Amino acid sequence: MNKQKNPWAWVPTLYFAEGLPYVAVMTISLIMYKRLGLSNTDITLYTSWLYLPWVIKPLWSPFIDIIKTKRWWIVTMQLLIGASLGGVAFTIPAPYWLQGSLAFFWLMAFASATHDIAADGFYMLGLKEHDQAYFVGIRSTFYRIATIVGQGLLVMLAGNLEVVTRNIKYSWSIMFYGMAGLFIAFWLWHHYILPRPSEDKGIEKMTGSRILQEFWYTLKTFFQKPQVWAGICFMLFYRMPEGLLAKVSALFLIDATTKGGLGLSPAEYGLVQGTVGVVGLTLGGILGGIVASRDGLKRWLWPMVMAITLPDLVYVYLSYALPESLMIVNVCVFIEQFGYGFGFSAYMLYLIYYSQGEHKTAHYALCTAFMALSMMIPGLFAGALQEAVGYPVFFLIVVAACAMTYIVTAMLKIDPEFGKKKHE
Repeated sequence: MNKQKNPWAWVPTLYFAEGLPYVAVMTISLIMYKRLGLSNTDITLYTSWLYLPWVIKPLWSPFIDIIKTKRWWIVTMQLLIGASLGGVAFTIPAPYWLQGSLAFFWLMAFASATHDIAADGFYMLGLKEHDQAYFVGIRSTFYRIATIVGQGLLVMLAGNLEVVTRNIKYSWSIMFYGMAGLFIAFWLWHHYILPRPSEDKGIEKMTGSRILQEFWYTLKTFFQKPQVWAGICFMLFYRMPEGLLAKVSALFLIDATTKGGLGLSPAEYGLVQGTVGVVGLTLGGILGGIVASRDGLKRWLWPMVMAITLPDLVYVYLSYALPESLMIVNVCVFIEQFGYGFGFSAYMLYLIYYSQGEHKTAHYALCTAFMALSMMIPGLFAGALQEAVGYPVFFLIVVAACAMTYIVTAMLKIDPEFGKKKHE
């Protein structure tokens, strides 16, 4: 007989385990490769390709409903993520460290994207409807905590180990071994504690051809929506400046002053971007959700556009002024991340708005694929562009690219009532 498990025992750890590998792939890898001496061009090119599993995630998500249970997928992917982290740790000190670590980051990215699909589906099966509403804030909070731990505390740990061991490669290797051990613990814990809802079962009677037929129908209806091209342009270009900025801004913070960077240590970076920045991002997102639920998305759309674009100017200031004060750097990063969090609310709400109607879950998955693509494409050449023109001019180009955000936003038509809290 299936016993009801206390959601507090598994929801926080499940979403912490969902957030940490994403941070490892997208951010920790960036800092590690910089510390190991890779050029900005190579770093942004290699790590931007790691977005691909999240871009093509909708292609294999239907099969997770058919092959095994979502519970099985969760615990299996956590074991695979743990093995991938161990693989990264093992290859860092090796002669083939770049090829080896990238191969394991690729494996981790696919396992993490699959884990996302299974975890989000399991959340709806493992909780009653009122618990789903209650824990929605808890799950996002622990995802954010994973971000702080990943790009904050773990990067700080690696930086401190560099001081103790006097060996950069071994320091990052030790840190990744620690992450691998943590994921083995998650695998053991969730294997024991996750509930076994009766609804969680593979739909084995559905054939592959039927799935393919359903997928093409979903794709067809996605592209038959009103304002489809305006919507796709918005999904692809609204975050284009952020796609250019995200990886290069991190590299700028830790790059040597002789190369035009701020020269922060990994520990200082962990504080600035991994802690202060994440807090700013979270607060901006919370405020965005509050005002949109009160007045609707359309009322706050343009203020959110300005919030996500204008704070990019702080990097223009930082690249020209090169302040030595860590307080000034913290304030600038907080402003930029707060603005990004507030402005990103408009983007996420529009994805929900566009996905309304039949097949909304599948359509939302396709929207998130465009979201990942919008960050992947600019990132591929951002490092090469920065190295060609230098940090100050690069950040001016980012600010100029914000014009595209305003253009694609002006193309939208949004119901003034969308997002408002309904009063009964």
